[in-house]
Parts: sequence; C-alpha cells; structure tokens
Amino acid sequence: MNIKSILAKPFAKRIAARFYKQSNNAVKVQQKVFKKLISQAQQTAFGKDHNFDRIKTYQNFKEQVPIRDYEGLKTYVDRVVDGESDILWKGKPLYFAKTSGTTSGTKYIPLTKESMPMHIKAARNALLLYIAETKKVDFLKGKMIFLQGSPELKEKNGINIGRLSGITAHYIPKYLMKNRLPSWETNCIEDWEIKIEAIIDETINEDMTLIGGIPPWVQMYFERIVERTGKKVGEVFPNFNLFAYGGVNYEPYRNKFEELIGRKVDTIEMYPASEGFIAYQDSQTETGMMLLVNGGIFYEFIPSEEFFNENPTRISLADVKIGVNYVIILNTNAGLWGYNIGDTIEFLSINPPRIVVTGRIKHFISAFGEHVIGKEVEDSINAHTIDTGISVSEFTVAPQITPKEGLPYHEWFIEFDQKPGNVKEFSEKIDASLQLQNSYYFDLIKGKILQPLKITVIEKGGFNKYMKSVGKLGGQNKVPRLSNDRKIADELSKFEEK
Repeated sequence: MNIKSILAKPFAKRIAARFYKQSNNAVKVQQKVFKKLISQAQQTAFGKDHNFDRIKTYQNFKEQVPIRDYEGLKTYVDRVVDGESDILWKGKPLYFAKTSGTTSGTKYIPLTKESMPMHIKAARNALLLYIAETKKVDFLKGKMIFLQGSPELKEKNGINIGRLSGITAHYIPKYLMKNRLPSWETNCIEDWEIKIEAIIDETINEDMTLIGGIPPWVQMYFERIVERTGKKVGEVFPNFNLFAYGGVNYEPYRNKFEELIGRKVDTIEMYPASEGFIAYQDSQTETGMMLLVNGGIFYEFIPSEEFFNENPTRISLADVKIGVNYVIILNTNAGLWGYNIGDTIEFLSINPPRIVVTGRIKHFISAFGEHVIGKEVEDSINAHTIDTGISVSEFTVAPQITPKEGLPYHEWFIEFDQKPGNVKEFSEKIDASLQLQNSYYFDLIKGKILQPLKITVIEKGGFNKYMKSVGKLGGQNKVPRLSNDRKIADELSKFEEK
C-alpha cells in the first residue's frame, strides 16, 4: 500500500464525520450560509439595488430579489464581463465558465475566489466519502482520467474564460498529478473524434483505476477501446473499479457500460454545474445524492407545477417535502441571486437532504397538459431494459401533434445496442409504465386524446451523427431526454434505421 492509500483512510473518516454533522443540521447550516452571503454582497451594485442592508430574514429576501434566469441577470453579468468590480459579488471573478445559452448565445458564469475552491473541494470529498464508506483505496495507486473540455483559456478584460471542466483541470492537486491522464496536449485537442483516439493512445497500456465523465462520451471511449483491442474494457484495465459521472442519469447507460466493461463497477454520481457544485453521491447503498448545504450556495425551491404561475410558492430547505418535484434556485458566493439553472429535483429524505435530479423545467412534454418529465421516461425505459437483454444506447422523446393519420402521440427516438425482438410490444410495455407514473398521461390515453407512444429506431451511431451535424459532439454536450417541440426530432429522423 502506497503513502496516499495509507493517509487517505483517516483523512476520509475525518471529512465524512464533518460532512454528516453538517448534513444532519442542514437547515441551520443553510441559515448561516444565507446570512454570510447577504453580508458579503451588501456593497455590490446588486446588493445596493436590492436593499441587502435591510434584509434580515428569508422573507425579506424574497420581497427584494425576484427569481431570474441568465437573461434576467444579463445586464449585471455584462457589466462584470466588461471589467467592472463589485457588481454581483465583491471584486472581480477569477474566471468565467463559458456555456451555450438558448436565447442569449454564449453565457458567462462567474467563478470567484470564494466559489472556485468549492468545486474542487466537492469533487475531492465525493471520493473521500466513497473511501470512508467502502474502505477501498486501491484506485489511488493507478491512473485516473476525467474526460473533459479543453483546459486552454482565453482572456477577456483581465479575466480568464473557459469551460468549467477545462478550468478545473488547472486545480488538480499536486499529489494526483502523476496519476492523472490524459496529457495536457491531448486534453487541448478540440476535435472530439481526434481527441478520443489520442486519449486511447495514452491510456490503453496504463493501469487505469478511476474513469470519469459524462456517460455518453465515456461510452464512446469504451466502444473505441473494444473496437481497437477486441477485448472488454475490464480486460484492458483489470484494476478499473470506479466510475465517476455527472451531467445525465447513468441508469439508461448502465446495461451498456456493464457489457462494455464486462463486469459491474462502483459508481459515484456528481451534480456539478457552472453555477455551483450542488450535490454528490455519498453512499453505495443509499439512492440519490446529498445536497451540499455548506458549499457557498443558499438554495430555494419552487414546486415545478407552479413554476410558470404568476406568484409561485417559493421556499427554503426548511419547508421542502419528500416526493415533490421542485425547480431548484441558487444564491451563490459567485454572485448569482434568485438564479434558476433550469433543473428539477426531488427529495428522498430531508434530514439529511438527499435528492435525485428529475429533469429540466424546460425539457418536458406537455403538448396536451400531460407534463411528462425526464425521470418518468427514464424510469419507464429502465423498467424494461435492466436484466432483459435489451440495451439502449441513447434516446429522446418528442410529441407528434400532427400525425399523417390517427391521434397525436409521443414519439420515442431510440438507438439500440440490443434491439427487442418485437419493438411494438416493447413500446406497449414502456407506455404502460408511463401511464402508471403519470396520471395526466393515463387520462389522455384513456380519453382517446392521445394514442400510445410509438418508437422510431435510430441507426447505430445515429445520435453521434446528429450531435456532429449540429456541432455538439463531445465535451459537456448531451441530448435532452425530452422536448416539447420537434426541432431535435425532425433532425434525428434523418438517421432512422432503414
């Protein structure tokens, strides 16, 4: 056992004890975070505009600060981008995390000297809590890889700009640098298909023990390894036993991953966003992720069914309930206030606060009032693929409002690795599962407003071809599970299996 492995266990135990003490006093910790954020931002332009000096309670805060998305904060962000100080947060940000917006083009999310360490600490602690629970430290002996964006940064008015995953690459602890792959040069390759081959060149003969990234892009890495070697990933990397992921739900990919690897491996789910590191999986036996209550973020929640109302219910952690689908709202030490990142979550427990991500508030289907969400479609497909021999590589769902004949329906675009013997029978089973989960959908089918869903089979590699055609192959990009229009659907139709 090397020195890192020896030291890791007692350190992990200490971090875990501190983490659970905070998690079991989550409301009290959140109140302290709230007060600290308000105090530190009083002299900013935003703080002055919103009377932070008079905010004493959460109720005061709600009266002064409305819910906004990036568009709503853009006038403030633009001032920060232009080089002004003390606008959303004291001083200037260290970085801007560059992301693609829907209506505003490029979004610049500030990362400050207070918020940046939280991203690094959370990722580290997720691994430490895994060690504390499982006592497994062997992964520290081998090589580790996180498939990520380019670490090359550009400068704008004295502030560095890049993708979040590329920015965090500058913060790899020194004690892990010898273990980390790929090389800086390979990580800087922009073309995803060239980059993935270069990553394989550098890793294929190494003792890989920890692999991380967004599941669809790690799947592509694994598939190329299998193609090149003719072996399972678990044979190529016999000591690979830990997969860390975020960005999308792993369950729809689990069967395919286990097939590619050749065995089951432990997994750690993480919930990082450019706006803040929100949660991570703390247990191999408990479902869900623990909300990070002391990470420089004060959380608010709005029931998703009320979100588009004029005056929706807006609550703090103190008043949440188990089983309600909430839009999560952030107030951060990077200067985002009443900020809607667009995600929806559900609490599995409150003390400690354990959550699952259920989807995106804009990624749903409600063409007829059914309001089907991501978790429902994923659970429906998982129910009939896990342990069935059927394997799905990728899928997305859109409404078909004006079919050539018959009633409207939900169209599921699915790329299979192992196709069911009878696709129609498979679609009937998924539809039945969806009806059980969503009473609105059930009523629409029963009332003959909708007909049951239909599956369009996409050719193998079709989703990657689609992503390449729209310039989004690789990196942090992913196909939404749900759309309320047919923009993606009509493009994907070009890759229908013949």
